[in-house]
Amino acid sequence: MALHAGVGPPAVEDLVAMVGALRHRGPDEFGLYRDRRVGLGHARLSIIDLATGQQPLCNEDGTKWVVFNGEIFNYVELREELVARGHRFRTRSDTEVVVHAWEAFGSRCFERFNGQFAIALWDAAEETLVLARDRLGVRPLYLCEHGGRLWFASEVKAIFAGDPAIPRALDPVGFAETFTFWTSVAPQGVFLGVSELEPGHVRIVSGRGAEDRAFWTPRYPVGPDAGSPASLDEAVERTRASLEQSVRLRMLRADVPVGSYLSGGLDSSLVAALGRRVKGDRFCTFSLRFEDAEYDETPFQRAVVALIGSDHREVLVRRRDIAEAFPAVVAHAERPLLRTAPAPLFLLSRLVRESGIKVVLTGEGADEMFGGYDLFKEGKVRRFWGRHPSSSLRPRLLERLYPWLGRSPVAQQAIAREFFGRGRERHREPGFAHQTRWQGAAALQRLFAADFRAAARGVDPVARLLADLPPEFARWSSLAQDQYLEVRTLLSGYLLSSQGDRMLMAHSVEGRFPFLDAHVVELANALPASYKLRVLDEKHVLKRVAGGVVPPEVLARPKQPYRAPDAASFVADGAPDWVGEVLGGAGVARAGVFEPAAVERLWRKCRSSAGGGQFSNADNMALVGILSTGLLHEELVRRAPARAAGLTLRTCVDRLEAHQPASGGRSNGGST
Repeated sequence: MALHAGVGPPAVEDLVAMVGALRHRGPDEFGLYRDRRVGLGHARLSIIDLATGQQPLCNEDGTKWVVFNGEIFNYVELREELVARGHRFRTRSDTEVVVHAWEAFGSRCFERFNGQFAIALWDAAEETLVLARDRLGVRPLYLCEHGGRLWFASEVKAIFAGDPAIPRALDPVGFAETFTFWTSVAPQGVFLGVSELEPGHVRIVSGRGAEDRAFWTPRYPVGPDAGSPASLDEAVERTRASLEQSVRLRMLRADVPVGSYLSGGLDSSLVAALGRRVKGDRFCTFSLRFEDAEYDETPFQRAVVALIGSDHREVLVRRRDIAEAFPAVVAHAERPLLRTAPAPLFLLSRLVRESGIKVVLTGEGADEMFGGYDLFKEGKVRRFWGRHPSSSLRPRLLERLYPWLGRSPVAQQAIAREFFGRGRERHREPGFAHQTRWQGAAALQRLFAADFRAAARGVDPVARLLADLPPEFARWSSLAQDQYLEVRTLLSGYLLSSQGDRMLMAHSVEGRFPFLDAHVVELANALPASYKLRVLDEKHVLKRVAGGVVPPEVLARPKQPYRAPDAASFVADGAPDWVGEVLGGAGVARAGVFEPAAVERLWRKCRSSAGGGQFSNADNMALVGILSTGLLHEELVRRAPARAAGLTLRTCVDRLEAHQPASGGRSNGGST
């Protein structure tokens, strides 16, 4: 977790403190490795090879050491190939495959991994550190250079715990990105001096310096109708086979029971149904219910349960539950949040862990890979309007998108004017479909304190993002362009992080994402746009795969995005005391991000709206963003992270101690 440059070896106490800060991610076993140049630490969640999968792990002669967070799902096949090449294995873990694959293939090994991972590998003979992160950023990896050392960990709190002298401050540029895209975009982070390794990247650090390169980036067919397979029927069959194999791998490559989340939507229902077929016997599913009927999907969840016969568990979420859990949610998310949606998932992962399950499948990624979001449909309609501004089809297209508009001519005119009419002359520009969302979130920056806003004034988040597009971006279909930007921004930083990894690992649960399997992703990206978004029918090919597998009412239901009560969770009578403390003038001024007078006006407005229970989208995002920022500042900036004491190490290889054997005995990789 630390690499030094001429300042002495990392202290064991610092490594133990870092591991202790991550014990929620891996409470089963702890280990560390140290030599005169590097220190590696690991907190293990035991899922594969429970008996001999301890970490850190080395190769046969103890010259290469690895810590590894995640899973390599094709490790069995890779192991067979490596054994045929003469490599000798001591364990049955997927982690040992990592170190031998590095020996065999060098940095190209990461292209061969079908999995979700953050890897740190130390080549002691070459004095080279290798850091790698999976294609889509399922697993996090943070870096910080301070005091002549490179610190790295799966969470920022571990870096701060490793060296309390590291300055802790919020980054105005990271906040400008968050209050635009809903997340900072790697490598940008929200703490000054702390960056994220980009998804699909490997960084090699040696005496010659640091080299950072992409081993994978999303690619799509060139041209609006290009792609393969050639026929829709073939696409359906190949998608079905690929998804079935993806679910099978994630069910069977585990030495512990695997359950499944079940929202009641198409994606999680399909995954749960396929998982139940693989499991055969007892199979647990887990769902959120909401006291607010607006967010509840219970009837659809129970229809799936009745069809597949799962052992089903539910958690009922009330507004107060969200408010009470929110401080812990922000502490685990380690970034400002503009929605409360992660909070119910935090409560759901607690239920999973209490049920004795360590691994769950989820439907995350299907919308990004198969064109499922309203944003994709809206972009298509808005581009049509841009090309044909006088078309008589405009009202009918709006009604296709939002059937309820036919009952409200006033609402139809308002949406047509404000949403679809605005900026349509820019329909050929990159980011066109996203501009309304980005502009709506960026408008909240008016609440920033003047000096904080000024500190980020030199960086335009949208311009910086669009200046870093792949050379072939302009030749992709409009849908592919929109998908790429959604993957680059919201998927990794928000959905897979704040709502995914962080909420799952808060209770030591691993999420597995069949729609983000390497082969599923490549197939989905290669499909013609019309197979995914057929006129205005989203995820068309996936719906055909799901026919006969999920209940017909789930297949036919309109898409309901996952949401939770936002501002309403914090304005009700009996709201926790921390809400007033964070929103008070002293608390807002202490964090230094928002203008106290502006926060006070917003807070008065939200409380006055509490009786009707209706809040604008802007007010919802603003209040949640201010609350989460205040909590973030208190938890990770104002307070020094607690340093663990008395941590029992299952694996400890300290080459600075004379009694340690050169090979380090039996170890295993996995950096959590």
